[in-house]
Amino acid sequence: MKTEPFTLDLAGLTTRPAQVWGGVRLVPLVREVPITDLRLRQELYGEEDGCGCGCGRGTVECDKGLYTSYLPHGFVADWTRDGTPAAAYGTQLGGSAPESVPLERRPGRLAKRADRTRLRFLPLHLALEGYLALHFGGPTFAWQQWSERALRHGLSPREEASYSGAHVSGLADALRAFELHPGQCGVLLYVADALAAAFVVPHPEDYRALHRSLLLDLYGELVYHYALLSAPVPDFRADLGRSSVRSLAELRAAVDRQERTWAGFHDATMADGLLGAAYRSRTVRRMDRFTLSRFLPEFRPRQENHIGEAITDEQGRIAYLKTFRLSESQTRRGHLLDTLAAHDWHLPQTAGSLGLTEHQLGLRLESAGFGALLQQHVLDRYRSQARAESR
Repeated sequence: MKTEPFTLDLAGLTTRPAQVWGGVRLVPLVREVPITDLRLRQELYGEEDGCGCGCGRGTVECDKGLYTSYLPHGFVADWTRDGTPAAAYGTQLGGSAPESVPLERRPGRLAKRADRTRLRFLPLHLALEGYLALHFGGPTFAWQQWSERALRHGLSPREEASYSGAHVSGLADALRAFELHPGQCGVLLYVADALAAAFVVPHPEDYRALHRSLLLDLYGELVYHYALLSAPVPDFRADLGRSSVRSLAELRAAVDRQERTWAGFHDATMADGLLGAAYRSRTVRRMDRFTLSRFLPEFRPRQENHIGEAITDEQGRIAYLKTFRLSESQTRRGHLLDTLAAHDWHLPQTAGSLGLTEHQLGLRLESAGFGALLQQHVLDRYRSQARAESR
C-alpha cells in the first residue's frame, strides 16, 4: 500500500497549563468545537466475542511467521452521516478477558467494520503492526551475504518489548489526581519531561470515558525507565507581575498572557519532537469524511521518534490520535531497515551511505538482532575483520 507524507497538526486543539504528579507531567488539550459526528468508546472483549477484529484464540501462523499479542482493550468509532451527536457509552464489561489473542498481519484485520456506521480497531496495534512489519519481507535481491532463511522468510519473526501503563511509576496516581478541563479532548503525557505519548479524541465525553484507558496502553522501555528513575519535575508557576495588577480585569488579562506564553513554549519546544517531525502514513480505512491511518517517522538516530495512528477529517485535522515513543534501540533498527531497503539491501552500498565499512555494518546488524539474516561464514568474516582492526 502506498505511503504518503504526513505532518501532525493539532489545529483546533488548545494547550492548557500542565499538571504535575511526581515525575509525570500531563498537558491537557481542549477542543473549542467538539466533533459530534465521530465518537469513540471502549470495549473489553470477552470469551464469547474474541477480540472483535477478526481474531481467534491461540497462536496462529501467518504468511511470514507467528504473531501473538495480548489486547487489553479496543476502541469503537461511531460516525453519522448527518452530523447528529452519537452516544458515548464508556467502558463496557464483557466478561473475563482472554489471556492472549493472535492477530493476522494484514492491517485491514486490525480495523474491522462492525456495521454500517461503526468501526472496531485496537489502539496502538495499528501503529505497532506497521513498525513490526517494516520491510518485513527482508532482502529483495539475492546478494551473497544474505542467508537462505532471509531470502525465503524475511524478518520473521520480529518482536518488541513494551510495558503496560499500569507499570509506569506514578501514572496511575497522576491520572487519579488529574483535574479535567471543560472541553478537554486530549492529553500529552510527559515522563521526566520526555514526551511519552499523545492521546486525542473527538469529544469531551469520549475523553472522560477513556481518560484512565491510558493505564491499559503500551509504553516503551525508555518511558518505563524514566518513570522508575526520575526525580519530581518542576510545576508550572505563573508570574503575573503583581505590581502591575490593579483590578480583576488586569488579573484576568495577566492570566491569559501567561497561558498563551505557556502554550507557545510547550508547542514550540516541549512537543517539537512530535509535532515538528516528518512522517510517512498509510491509510487503513475510510469512514465517510474521516480517514483512519497509521504513521511512521523518518527514524532519526539520537532524536525523538514516535509511531502512531490517527483519524483525520477531510481537511486533515486530527479527530483521534494515539502515539508510542520509540526507544533509541528501536529507532536504530528502523533506521537500519530503511537504509538497507533504500539501497536494495546491498551491504557495501548501505555501509558507504552510513559512513561505515561493510564489516562494521554487518556487526551493527548483529547487535540490532538481525545477525541471523546473514550467512554464518559472512558473519564470521566480519568478526575476524573487526578483531584485526582493533589490533
